[in-house]
Amino acid sequence: SPPNIKAINVLITAGVLTINGTKQTWNFLNNNDTRSILNNTDPESVSSSFLDSLETITSHLVNATFDITTDFIQLNRTTFTDTFNAEFNSSVTIEIPESNGDNKTITMIVFNSLDNVLPARNEANSSLNSINGRVVLVQSSGQIKNISFTFDILNDTLGNPECVFWNFSLFDGLGGWDGKGCELVLNINETETVTCNCSHLTSFSILMSPNSPKKLYLDIITYIGVGISMGSLVICLIIEGLIWRKVRKNETSYLRHVAIVNIAVSLLIANIWFIIGAAISDAEVKNPPACTAATFFIHFFYLALFFWMLASAMLLLYRTTNVFAGGLSKASMLAIGFFLGYGAPLIIATVTIAATAPDNGYIRENIICWLNWDKSKALLAFVIPALSIVVINLIILVVVLYKIIRRRVGTTAAQAEEKHVLVVIAKSLAVLTPFFGITWGLGAGILADPTNEGIHIAFAFFNSLQVQIHFLPICIL
Repeated sequence: SPPNIKAINVLITAGVLTINGTKQTWNFLNNNDTRSILNNTDPESVSSSFLDSLETITSHLVNATFDITTDFIQLNRTTFTDTFNAEFNSSVTIEIPESNGDNKTITMIVFNSLDNVLPARNEANSSLNSINGRVVLVQSSGQIKNISFTFDILNDTLGNPECVFWNFSLFDGLGGWDGKGCELVLNINETETVTCNCSHLTSFSILMSPNSPKKLYLDIITYIGVGISMGSLVICLIIEGLIWRKVRKNETSYLRHVAIVNIAVSLLIANIWFIIGAAISDAEVKNPPACTAATFFIHFFYLALFFWMLASAMLLLYRTTNVFAGGLSKASMLAIGFFLGYGAPLIIATVTIAATAPDNGYIRENIICWLNWDKSKALLAFVIPALSIVVINLIILVVVLYKIIRRRVGTTAAQAEEKHVLVVIAKSLAVLTPFFGITWGLGAGILADPTNEGIHIAFAFFNSLQVQIHFLPICIL
């Protein structure tokens, strides 16, 4: 009939606008929406308007039953009295358990590829979510207070399903996915399906995000290990306080212990902020400003740890190659050490937050208070300096060991003591550098394979026990 021909033409045209080849264009338009949100400018979303026009067309269809299937969209209009249960497009099952005995007409549109059109933004405006099921538009001639959807999962590597509907009023009219009135009922891994119950009608789907293993034993390993580490660091600082007068007699030994104290202080404060950040992340009510502050200090003090290791390596290299008297004074070397140990991390941490926070790309939303990876790659501001320092320190160690082996034993007690101190520094770096390198190398491995529980366990173990296994013995040397 002519109405059906018109409907088919509309569906074919709309379907062409949702094909994979249009995804890049829709992403560009949706990114403009995001900028409107961040800059508080007048919002106008093309993708939301596109869905709204389809909902408007659906509400004006002729009062008849029909089923129209095109390459990208299926439209079905049917009448039922008591209950309704049907599968559409072999990917979505819709069930209405009761309708109070009234005769109702229900209209459904199942979109094969509307995930190319609509952004995956939700109320938290997270950049990690993906639309991971077909988008289904449902309208009825009567009131329906209970409807169930079973979605086939599109990408089985994603987890954390969230049942949502498209709320046109979110973000001052730009629109976004909202979970109000919908709840997750079942998430069956074997059949790769997610079942949702909702109390109203509109356009529905499911949002899912990268599935990072959240295991109780990982939390136990981490928190117990971090607690023991903090206790060990306090013991290390007490030991340093007790022997401080003795180490001041030898300039190289004094500078070495200055580096040890600052490495211990940096790691202790980083661990404290780590616990604060974990508490903020696990809280039911999210606090983005507090999470941002925690991430900044974690980033800064972990970087300070590595840069003080670099300062210690530079001291070792300088003292090993500077065989003649004179050179830099103690005050000059201290100034260089503190600038390198705290100045460089402060610059990197400040530039990182300034460059990524305005575009909402600094922290990992809804996961943990730590540097963002998926949107802005802000985590590189930690990984690159840390692993670069590991490589530099290993090179310095090779050079220093070569110099020490070739150098003849000193004839005076002062020269012998100086060589002993240099050997102790070399041993310390030979232990700390590979160990911290392995720890954060595993951290980079988590980014490459976030679902690998083995890497998560190894990282949690090395990261939490790094002090008592390796650093505390060095404090005693």
